Amino acid sequence: MVDDGTFLGPLERANDHWAVGDPTRAGGRWVEFRPDGLFQREPDSDGRLIPWSRIVSGIRITWGKHSWNINDKGVYTLKGTVAGRNGGWLHMTLRHSYEDDQMGFDRHARPYRAVDALRLEYLLRHLVAEGTPHLLGDSDWVGRAVAYLAGGTNLWLTAPSLRRVAAEALAAAGPGSA
Repeated sequence: MVDDGTFLGPLERANDHWAVGDPTRAGGRWVEFRPDGLFQREPDSDGRLIPWSRIVSGIRITWGKHSWNINDKGVYTLKGTVAGRNGGWLHMTLRHSYEDDQMGFDRHARPYRAVDALRLEYLLRHLVAEGTPHLLGDSDWVGRAVAYLAGGTNLWLTAPSLRRVAAEALAAAGPGSA
């Protein structure tokens, strides 16, 4: 399902969309970035759409089996990867009515580099803060942003350095068509 093997933590291209989580897992769940919003895929469900315009804060990632463990930013190995095999969660606040929501995803078999997962989270946060989360629905734009962020090294995983690299990725990806 992956087009070119490029990924950023749990984010990878799956056919014509980018998805957080493993869309190839039988009976799995993942979140697609679509032009109209975040789309949750789950077993035994038609799915659920959250339009980009409803997201007012976030998006942050937590790791673990349960969504209520909202402060679990994860456990990391000495090799700098996210530990564990449980899934993860995208948390956000939605408008009308203002409510916290989350969308779950299953992990891939491959390990996630901690730096990639953190860069993804800061990119998501930056887009929401700038009022441009709809850019995530533009597959080509996301591909350019991921190409900028993936595989890079960052020995200083501080909030300012992560915010800076997210802003650089936005500039490098250019204007989107979404």
